[in-house]
Amino acid sequence: MSELEENKTPETSSLEIPNLRDKILAALKTVYDPEIPVDIFELGLIYEINIFPLNNIHILMTLTSPSCPSAEAIPLEVEQKLKEIEGVNDVKVEITWDPPYSQDMMSEAAKLELGFL
Repeated sequence: MSELEENKTPETSSLEIPNLRDKILAALKTVYDPEIPVDIFELGLIYEINIFPLNNIHILMTLTSPSCPSAEAIPLEVEQKLKEIEGVNDVKVEITWDPPYSQDMMSEAAKLELGFL
């Protein structure tokens, strides 16, 4: 089990402007899978948040399934929202299927919202 799965807190580097991580998290929480009324962060779709020198951001994420109808739209929306943050230089969003997504990756709040608790 990765650190993200255990703690539900994406990893970041120590080279970041003040509050950039908070701004990134806030932006990610505005992106929703159109078919699910919970944001992608609470759904557990974000595996890593890496902030590199010059405020270049790399997001490692997954989708609920490889056949997700929003497979192209969600990563583009993530990239767009993060580029809107003042001080962000470049954004790269990478999709991975390892580990495969499962409902266990959702936060308690997401599970409650979707009626899993």
